[in-house]
Amino acid sequence: MKFLQKKFDSIKHHFEKGGKWEKFHPIYEGHRTIFFAPDLVTGKKGAQIKDGNDLKRMMFTVIIAMIPCLIFGMWNVGHQHYGATGIEATNLDKFVIGALRTVPIIVVSYGVGLLTEFTFCVIRQHPVEEGFLVSGLLIPLVMPPTIPLWQVGMATIFAVIIGKEVFGGTGMNILNVALLARAFLYFAYPSQISGDVWTYLGDVPTVDGFTGATILAYGAEAATNNTDMMELAAGHWSAGMFEFWNMFIGIMPGSIGETSTLMCLIGAFILIATGVGSWKIILSVFVGAFAMGSLFNLTGGNSFMEMPAHHHLVIGGLAFGAVFMATDPVSAAHTELGKWIYGFLIGVLTVLIRVINPAYPEGIMLAILFMNVFAPLIDFYVVEANKKRRLKRATV
Repeated sequence: MKFLQKKFDSIKHHFEKGGKWEKFHPIYEGHRTIFFAPDLVTGKKGAQIKDGNDLKRMMFTVIIAMIPCLIFGMWNVGHQHYGATGIEATNLDKFVIGALRTVPIIVVSYGVGLLTEFTFCVIRQHPVEEGFLVSGLLIPLVMPPTIPLWQVGMATIFAVIIGKEVFGGTGMNILNVALLARAFLYFAYPSQISGDVWTYLGDVPTVDGFTGATILAYGAEAATNNTDMMELAAGHWSAGMFEFWNMFIGIMPGSIGETSTLMCLIGAFILIATGVGSWKIILSVFVGAFAMGSLFNLTGGNSFMEMPAHHHLVIGGLAFGAVFMATDPVSAAHTELGKWIYGFLIGVLTVLIRVINPAYPEGIMLAILFMNVFAPLIDFYVVEANKKRRLKRATV
């Protein structure tokens, strides 16, 4: 590390004021602070707080929390591939084929996203912002393995520019950047991200009767045609693919990183233990989804409404969204009561959108984006209510 630090220091003068590469100083400083703490201080005198934690370190903590979802997602992509093609394979073979499909998506996301951010840093002459360290991995994890790479690039550019830069960059965005990328593809290219066929097949012919639909796609079709989910997914259900514990583990078609509730909970433990994620938001999302699912169980109407409420907690991207999206410290609610309200409404809206509007089978995306917009309003009324209570207790 000393060798690397000397290399950075040896070229530093070129990027300082008056240097020949002065306009590229934000890029130099951004790369340097990935490996070393910033060498800036607030002053030479007085008390100072020294802490090795900064925004980059916080972002790396979130990335570490996502690694279980990433590793399992790679294996599951390969598992679904070999299951669909009818070819026997070892777990290593499954992981390799999944990695070969997943890594290019990650490379495109980071490459295009960082290039876009660096371009804005040079134009606006502001420091490189660390928020995309997380968004660059979140975007691939919420994509199906069948997504074309050029669409990943387009969605990333759209999300960085429209979701962040127009609002002033990291810390100023009102919407979750990764979900904005997914929403862009959902409305621009719905056939690739609608959830009908999300199993990577490559050039190998499939076995007869294969369908790679997610359970949410079966539910949407059942609600639309007033048929039975079990009959639509008979082949998968008979094999145990959509049994509760199998769905909890995540061995089913879906986006790369969102299928395993177990892996998401491991990530949640890391975020909560390090103080990065809010357990109140995570828990309230699950409570809200279960409450809405239970309400549909009481009313009935079709097989999707009658699906056990606890199944909603382990299908689709609810767990992934609750842990890694809803807890975004920028776009989420910040007051303590507001976090409970914000998370609960996300859970309620997720199930409501899934069941009532089959055109959007994955409700967590729209639910979080919708509540991102209302998070400041929730905080405002929570603060106002608290002020009124304090005024009533005040004495002259």
